[in-house]
Amino acid sequence: MSILPSHARVVIIGGGAVGASSLFHLAKAGWTDCVLLEKNELTAGSTWHAAGNVPTFSSSWSIMNMQRYSASLYRELGTLVDYPMNYHVTGSVRLGHSKERLQEFKRVVGMGRYQGMDLDILTPNEMRGRYPFLETHDLSGALYDPYDGDIDPAQLTQALAKGARDMGAKIIRFCPVTGARRENDEWVITTPQGEIRCEYVVNAAGYYAREVGKMFGRDVPMMVMSHQYILFDEIPELAAWSKEAGHKLPLLRDVDSSYYLRQEKYGMNLGPYEKNCRAHWTTPDDPMPADFSFQLFPDDLERLEWYLNDAVERVPILGTAGLSRVINGPIPYAPDGNPLIGPMPGVPNAFEACVFTFGICQAGGAGKVLAEWVTEGQTEWDMWSCDPRRYTDYTDQDYCIAKGMEVYGHEYAMHFPKHYWPAGRNRKLSPIHDRIAALGAQFKPYNGWERAMWYAKPGDDTSEEATQTWGREGPWAKRIAEECLAVRDAAGILDLPGFSRFRVNGEGAREWLSGLITGRVPKPGRIGLAYFADNKGRIVTEMSVMAIEEDFFFLITAAAAQWHDFEWLQKHRPADAAFTLEDVTANCCCQILTGPKSRAILAEVADADLSKGWLTHQTAKIAGRYCQLVRVSFAGELGWEIHTKVDDTAAIFDAVWEAGQKRGLKPFGMEALDSLRIEKGYRAWKGDLSTDYTILQGGLERFVDWSKPAFKGKAALEREKQQGIAKRFVTLTVEAGDCDAPYMSTLWSGGQVVGETTSGNWGYRVGKSIALGMLRADLAVPGQEIEVEVFGDRVKATVQPDQPLWDPSNERLKA
Repeated sequence: MSILPSHARVVIIGGGAVGASSLFHLAKAGWTDCVLLEKNELTAGSTWHAAGNVPTFSSSWSIMNMQRYSASLYRELGTLVDYPMNYHVTGSVRLGHSKERLQEFKRVVGMGRYQGMDLDILTPNEMRGRYPFLETHDLSGALYDPYDGDIDPAQLTQALAKGARDMGAKIIRFCPVTGARRENDEWVITTPQGEIRCEYVVNAAGYYAREVGKMFGRDVPMMVMSHQYILFDEIPELAAWSKEAGHKLPLLRDVDSSYYLRQEKYGMNLGPYEKNCRAHWTTPDDPMPADFSFQLFPDDLERLEWYLNDAVERVPILGTAGLSRVINGPIPYAPDGNPLIGPMPGVPNAFEACVFTFGICQAGGAGKVLAEWVTEGQTEWDMWSCDPRRYTDYTDQDYCIAKGMEVYGHEYAMHFPKHYWPAGRNRKLSPIHDRIAALGAQFKPYNGWERAMWYAKPGDDTSEEATQTWGREGPWAKRIAEECLAVRDAAGILDLPGFSRFRVNGEGAREWLSGLITGRVPKPGRIGLAYFADNKGRIVTEMSVMAIEEDFFFLITAAAAQWHDFEWLQKHRPADAAFTLEDVTANCCCQILTGPKSRAILAEVADADLSKGWLTHQTAKIAGRYCQLVRVSFAGELGWEIHTKVDDTAAIFDAVWEAGQKRGLKPFGMEALDSLRIEKGYRAWKGDLSTDYTILQGGLERFVDWSKPAFKGKAALEREKQQGIAKRFVTLTVEAGDCDAPYMSTLWSGGQVVGETTSGNWGYRVGKSIALGMLRADLAVPGQEIEVEVFGDRVKATVQPDQPLWDPSNERLKA
């Protein structure tokens, strides 16, 4: 047994596949003074009972990147570290029962092609060529992934561990972590073998991650599901075919029926994700045990009966096999099913690499990402989909359990753009939630806040079933059009609770901000957009900076960015700063009043100077209540943001609403706002604005003040400008059919991949399908015709001039 050292640069807690991969990649990056602590033997948690499937498929760009990297690493890992590996690259056939499922497959094929993977769509006849035992009469097609396969999870973990040890890292087994404390800017980790001090700590504790998180004052948003898979005896017909063919069957996934079926030697392995699922360790009478190493739950086959029968109908030879064994083990789930990889929110020098539902196929990429977070403070790919800071204070245990069960029961579900998942709702409500609900609001949560997406009228179909489409048309389309045109012709009001809001006040605040943002800090009484870059010049975030006084500001950013952006500011605030930094998000609300008649409406109710120009703000009174009137509009029309204290919001809304009725004021939702903003070319965070792109690639040079002596990212941006920008932000008009271009649709020219979309929508004021995207620089010329791949179909698109499609000179906005 290894002796616990007194100090390490990094301590990793947890010895599953992800923990071992994190250690391996840290050592590979040159950080060899790292120690992994495991309470039992390596793989003792979810890893030991994992089925070991290694798909690359994902509808998430970043997770596809991570899984693609894993599969590539695993193919060479055994040779690289000189360790025997059972890794079978069998390919997979993913079945589709509907037009909508085939559309999802075609989109993923395009994403995979961009990432260098040759995925393919199969007809029912072609499926039988890949999988001769398959019943195909009711199928619409399938996705074939030649890179899919399966690996022995224990061998994978041991190989990664051996590679890490060979580079100088240490692994201490049978050494549970019992506590952690912060002392002299170090972490002190306590174990039965003594204490170990470290600069950085990583929670890679799998389904025990929440218990470990408590040692750091962190409530990890997660729960634990019981997942079963069934092993079957040898099937003579399968054995004969496999010996003759010289290889295994591809892994089969019937995603609409929600299970996978894999050849296991000459038998089979069936793994369902059942809707009648079960959570564990969620109630006082079912507490989490102190140690569940190498243990399983009792079999619960009744839950699987429907899925077993369906699989037998799909692959009849399965019905001839005897049941060999049932594996029923714990698997952790975050509320959206994605893992947690990145900084531990609110905890210095601490990171998470935990809550992996698909830990085996993601472990390789997760280790790479985690090592980048620790050693560089940033990652190659934008990993917001897995960032722990995507959740904030609304994710209590009831929420996590409800969402975890929902995700598990819909593991292979399609995530349609107008579908909003029902579990875990109404966590945070606007002060006027009941008022807008009575007007027909259809809600979706943003960082837990319920916001109106569109407003239904009596008789509109608001069922969940109506949203099961990738198409533009649906019960919402006419209503969104009406809302957009009301904003164009009269006025609209949008309730916008949850804007993240930070208060910066005190000596040195202006100078500090100037060193962080690429552009100029606005003068008192004005507001402006500010962009924050990392050391590579990439887009970290966008905030509105409202200057109250010379050294007094409010910074306003996206609801979902609350913990991410506040932590960025905290990280860069000098320890001896004289100014204060506070998160005051919970204190305020916001409404957008916009449209050509918005000034007339405000004139009736507001004690304010409404002649003040664009990008100004002022303290005003409406209905006797104070508010901040901010002369901006994300909708691109004459308008104001009305910022209010929570207790004043309802009275101010009522006054504005009443005054607006005779002037055509209508409520509008986030769907209409997205259409309106894309017509103006306004960027959305973590779509158009992400660390996948630099400030210059994002078309944001007008927000760069090169005359400043220094700002974060300046040197990298100067180099990029001198060397030439590889790709540029463009607005495209698209000759789309029934669907607008989704995020990460591939751009083509001359048979080559030349870029990708970052967002797309229908513009109701201009009557066109619009996409924003990144295009190879030599093609980013107005009038250039290219193609956009929209759900497998390449359609014509035209590069537009670098100006808004709607109101290009901003005359309406500045009226």
